[in-house]
Amino acid sequence: MAENFPTQARVVIIGGGIVGTSVAYHLAKLGWSDVVLLEQGALSCGTTWHAAGLVGQLRAHPNMTRLIRYSTELYASLEAETGLATGWLQSGSITVARTKERMTQLKRTASAARAQNVAIEVLTPQQAGDKYPIMRTDDLVGAVWLPGDGKANPSDITQSLARGARLGGARIVEKTRVTGIKVERGVVTSVETDRGNIACDMIAICAGQWSRMVGEMCGVTIPLHSAEHMYVVTGKIDGVTPALPVMRDPDGYTYFKEEVGGLVVGGFEPNAKPWGMSGIPYPFEFQLLPDDWDQFEILMQNALERIPALETAEIKTFLNGPESFTADNNFILGEAPEVKNVFVAAGFNSMGIASGGGAGRALAEWMVGGEPSLDLWPVDIRRFARFNNNGAWLKDRVTEVLGLHYAMPWPNRELDSARPFRRSPLYDRLAAKGAVFGSKMGWERPNFFAAQGVDRKIDYSFGRQSWFDTVGAEHRAVREGVALFDMTSFAKFMMQGLDAEATLQWLGANDVAVPVGQTVYTPLLNSRGGFESDLTVARLAEDKFLILTGTAQATRDAHWIKRNIPPGARAVLTDVTSAYAVIGVMGPRSRALLERVTTAALDNAAFPFGAIREIGIGYATVLAARRSYMGELGWELYVPTEFAATVYETLTAAGADLGLRDAGYYAINALRIEKGYRAWGAELTPDDTPWQAGMGFAVKLDKGVDFIGRDALIAAKREPLRKRLVSFLATAPDTPIAWGGELIVAGGEPVGEVTSTAYGYSTGGIVGLGWLRSQDQAIDDGWLSRRQFAVDIAGVTVPVDCALRPFYDPKSDRMRL
Repeated sequence: MAENFPTQARVVIIGGGIVGTSVAYHLAKLGWSDVVLLEQGALSCGTTWHAAGLVGQLRAHPNMTRLIRYSTELYASLEAETGLATGWLQSGSITVARTKERMTQLKRTASAARAQNVAIEVLTPQQAGDKYPIMRTDDLVGAVWLPGDGKANPSDITQSLARGARLGGARIVEKTRVTGIKVERGVVTSVETDRGNIACDMIAICAGQWSRMVGEMCGVTIPLHSAEHMYVVTGKIDGVTPALPVMRDPDGYTYFKEEVGGLVVGGFEPNAKPWGMSGIPYPFEFQLLPDDWDQFEILMQNALERIPALETAEIKTFLNGPESFTADNNFILGEAPEVKNVFVAAGFNSMGIASGGGAGRALAEWMVGGEPSLDLWPVDIRRFARFNNNGAWLKDRVTEVLGLHYAMPWPNRELDSARPFRRSPLYDRLAAKGAVFGSKMGWERPNFFAAQGVDRKIDYSFGRQSWFDTVGAEHRAVREGVALFDMTSFAKFMMQGLDAEATLQWLGANDVAVPVGQTVYTPLLNSRGGFESDLTVARLAEDKFLILTGTAQATRDAHWIKRNIPPGARAVLTDVTSAYAVIGVMGPRSRALLERVTTAALDNAAFPFGAIREIGIGYATVLAARRSYMGELGWELYVPTEFAATVYETLTAAGADLGLRDAGYYAINALRIEKGYRAWGAELTPDDTPWQAGMGFAVKLDKGVDFIGRDALIAAKREPLRKRLVSFLATAPDTPIAWGGELIVAGGEPVGEVTSTAYGYSTGGIVGLGWLRSQDQAIDDGWLSRRQFAVDIAGVTVPVDCALRPFYDPKSDRMRL
């Protein structure tokens, strides 16, 4: 055995479950045969073997749905290729609703499914019962039917993928434990095992619940935590056949799958039971945890309500197997930002079988191509930071996250656990003034400010939530007066060095070779011409630039920028997020307020739009940039952290008679959508070009130097725009609230989907942004004028006007007051 043990490979994959074998299979398909997969036990012995094997296609993000749909196609075709069955059966699935609120959610799901071209049908309780005869239906409001869903055998899929990988030249080595990973100068060089070392160019960590530990061997952050996941298997039940659909009862936290004439009955209880706080024992192969009927009780009670036949059914097996869960209920995929050529696919939150095929292909394409082939932001490893790997924080968060599978996905739903986490210097002052906080990248950020005597909470609903009028007042303060925003959570970087300008010119599509004291908005593009990010660059000196980007993008943007700094360039990127608080002063009276607290000239001649100046605010000295994400006259103040409280108090004292008020991120969202401002991750993604997004003003093809994505943009400019981002407005009375993801139709035919929506308090209706697509014609003003558009909101067809320009202040006159 030792003589045959490999000593080198192009890629080493760590983990032999469904995901690891999928990565090996797809690397082989892409022509990489020098691949070694290491498994510490036997294939599928970790979590894969006891997975329930449900495959539900639909996800909130279209590309996540694409990954799962590919999985279903792969599982259906593997047997013909490898000779090993996968157990795939397209049985369809039913999701039932016990309440009107759940039925509203399912109807919204149906709209999103149609926008993603996923077959779905809304059912009455009787129709649901016809498809699932052993189910009780008298307490149901309705259901949805997805005929493309199904089930598979996880261990069989793993073996079939493994055979396919071997046929492509990959080696699979079992009974081999990884003991270390060697890194030199920030690049992985070898994997150490209990049987010898393997020199390699790349590794893929696909080790399931062991991935966090493996990542720590090389300084890579993989924030996941194990939790117990339980289900029971019954004996045969009359009426249960292999063709019986998968059934989900989210109001009862349960799912049901046929198995050998009986049922697998499992679920996701609201309060999970974390496991492995002291580490995962070794060996742990094909092992289960002790039965815990007390923990399972809430699931069993609800299962009995839905399937009366369970009262007398034999319980053959109780399975309690640990699985890994992440902090946001999405899996982790991509290249680790800390170490070059370390890739990760882990933390699948009980969705590894459904996602395994597609995720394996996506990671293989990323490894071979050097960047993702499509937008994978919802699962990108770079959405986390190193502080997310704290064990105590993960334990508390996972207790809540497991239950999110079947919790009501209310719009604006906030997680409650492991908070407060990161706090700005203004946190206590804002809390004292009624701030209701949300969380993003760990930051506590004011969503809105509750009126005195009103509970500081969100009464969740699919209609006008409890904050509607409060946010309206904050919105109007920005449009008509002046408001303060704590925007400290912005990610902030300093790019410095003799080649800082040249580096940013290469990275950004806009021209950042501007005079000192000026800011520039620029996209960062990939080789396909799609948005990797969008950010503001402020030139503070000839060799010094302040970069501001979105809160959630801190890790991602730092990684993208650093990996694309040209070799030998004299340019250094430093994260200075914690060094500065950011206070937004926004509205037509913002100049009047600032003039009370500074001696700096703020008129248009002295301080034009886009300028950045060092000014005094009371006793403090700050950087003030004349910019606004809300479509009004305004300044962003970048304040050294230790002066933030002083500046805030100075502003609030000076603005009392100007009607100054504090405002939060719900108002920011409504203001920016009403003005048609795009958001990265919603409207702007790696799959979308500036031409399609209406952001051509931020691209300078003629700036005299090359930049990433330029060739792709030049080629794309020659093609008609059959995909365009538009603003839409619905002003009909009693229009239901849209929340994003809804289907857009023209003449009754699907033409696109909604990305962001809000209530436009200035325009008097639902405003939003969305992508439209045409099969054979360019989308322009004429194309729009010849069509009547509508949005499907939970089955209600709402007429909307669509335009390539915003409905509020389309010429941006108010920004230049």
